[in-house]
Amino acid sequence: STQSTWGTTNCLAPLVHVLLKEGVGIEKGLMTTIHSYTATQKDWRGGRGAAINIIPSTTGAAKAVGMVLPATKGLLTGMSFRVPTPDVSVVDLTFTAARDTSIEEIDRLLKQASKSYLRGILGVSTEELVSTDFIHDRRSSIYDAPATLQNNLPNEKRFFKVVSWYDNEWGYSNRVVDLLKYMLSKE
Repeated sequence: STQSTWGTTNCLAPLVHVLLKEGVGIEKGLMTTIHSYTATQKDWRGGRGAAINIIPSTTGAAKAVGMVLPATKGLLTGMSFRVPTPDVSVVDLTFTAARDTSIEEIDRLLKQASKSYLRGILGVSTEELVSTDFIHDRRSSIYDAPATLQNNLPNEKRFFKVVSWYDNEWGYSNRVVDLLKYMLSKE
């Protein structure tokens, strides 16, 4: 659905933005979202009892990030797994960096961005939380530092995985409200 694509895009875009802005870059990347099921499971596979199955699906989120961050156009692709949870989803971004770096540097850059230029959009979790802990979190993307730091190859310099949560209903709705406020301020 459009809403689920934009919810996922709103989670993925801040991560990618930090990587680009801070000079890490992305040569290529794969994004998987583990997404709560929605009311718009339209195809044969998607219509088969979303509340009791894990359903592979497509997502336009990686392509949409290419539209809002043109430097990544054609470099990212992705898919979704719809899972039997009613709310909150998670993005797994696996990518090859454009330069040598470390997961520790990436962790530091994401944490700095969450306190400065992406405050209120990008959050950070340093606790070992689960999906229900993020219900009604208004931020678009909550970087999971423990899941990220524990799941990368030791001493890797180019190939990384970053994990980030989002409330696919509440976080997206808050961005729509932000957009409406912005539009009203321009009248």
